[in-house]
Amino acid sequence: MTTVHEPVAVTTDDELSVWPASTTEPHRGEPAVGGVPLAEIADRFGTPAYVLDEGEVRERCRTYRHAFPEADVLYAAKAFLCRAMAHWMDEEGLGLDVCSAGELELAVTTGFPPEKIVLHGNAKSPHDLETALRLGVGRIVIDSPSEIARLAAAVGPDGHQKVMVRVVPGISAGGHDKIRTGTDDQKFGLSISDGYAQHAIARILDQPQLELTGLHCHLGSQIASVKPYLAAVRRMVGLMARVREQHGLTLPELDLGGGHGIAYRPGEPALDLTALARKVRAELIEACAAAGLTVPRLIIEPGRAIVGPAGVALYRVLAVKRTGEHTFVAIDGGMSDNPRPALYGVRYAPRLIGRHSSAEPASVTVVGRHCEAGDILASDVELPGDVHPGDLLAVPVAGAYHLSMASGYNLVGRPPVVAVHGGRARLLVRRESLDDIRNRDVGL
Repeated sequence: MTTVHEPVAVTTDDELSVWPASTTEPHRGEPAVGGVPLAEIADRFGTPAYVLDEGEVRERCRTYRHAFPEADVLYAAKAFLCRAMAHWMDEEGLGLDVCSAGELELAVTTGFPPEKIVLHGNAKSPHDLETALRLGVGRIVIDSPSEIARLAAAVGPDGHQKVMVRVVPGISAGGHDKIRTGTDDQKFGLSISDGYAQHAIARILDQPQLELTGLHCHLGSQIASVKPYLAAVRRMVGLMARVREQHGLTLPELDLGGGHGIAYRPGEPALDLTALARKVRAELIEACAAAGLTVPRLIIEPGRAIVGPAGVALYRVLAVKRTGEHTFVAIDGGMSDNPRPALYGVRYAPRLIGRHSSAEPASVTVVGRHCEAGDILASDVELPGDVHPGDLLAVPVAGAYHLSMASGYNLVGRPPVVAVHGGRARLLVRRESLDDIRNRDVGL
């Protein structure tokens, strides 16, 4: 059990704006999250390590449920999933969306109700579909024409499965080209503009064992504006109206996906959730009234916006190297535990912890330990000029797409996940060991 320190004044509101709300600074340079000093966690569990604030996760779930009281809120498990996370989502009244048999099995074997789970994926394997049907998943989102016949055959003539169709609404939104999924030039979904979505809907309706409950779209990730969602509502309602006209079917569900943007550094924009909920609801009511449609049940799928700001990554400085005008601060992690800077150019705001430095700040580049020139965590950030090997760095907003995208590069092993809550720290996911790696290697 970890000692709880009385909260005192923190650094500044601006500096801590992207940290979990529970962050305090009992002593200058020694921040605590969930009542647990981060330096203590590094000493106890080693580095690199992910810290996850359970209270922050739960509060963000409640914020979504309060903002969307008449909608189904599904947590996008791809952002980060472990057994504890699935349990928290169930307790907080959220559903799940999953992208594989692995995510689905983990959730259901933890006790998560399968009927509250939606299965996504642009290329679902036979194993994915078999697992979904065996476990009784609530919805399967059809992402390509070939899935229709495959799924109908797997369900069998006497079976029944609820499905949705993933529609490409032709809207460009998101923080980077690689995470924009609402346009026709990417791999997901079926386009309205070329008629593939309408054709897929007709084919599904010809399969009596498949029940089409609604339409789904996902515009992308890191969207900070409400406007793209309003445009999506109008286009999706337009398609729902055509379905009623052509097939006499009023679809009861509309899934607008997620992609809600968060700030990774102080001053960056984030999506206004209250405005999103209010304006989407008004737009949906107005569009349905104009089309003479009953307002469908709304579904949203936040992932990053629930778990991202609840996480903090901890690293130990291994080396400081000055080359010309550049100073490189090398840490004991890198692109194997956070590939996002290399993939999307994401920028973070690392901070020295574990001691207070009065040294003048210096511009440095924080780099990883891997044999890649692109293994950079944060370029041109300010750290105290006396940063040295052995120091600890903390990186906020590390809850989403870190461990879930972690790799085995250089066989360094993936970090553990430590939950903090009420002054206590407990291990959720242990560190991947050399024995784990060695035991998978079965041949000589």
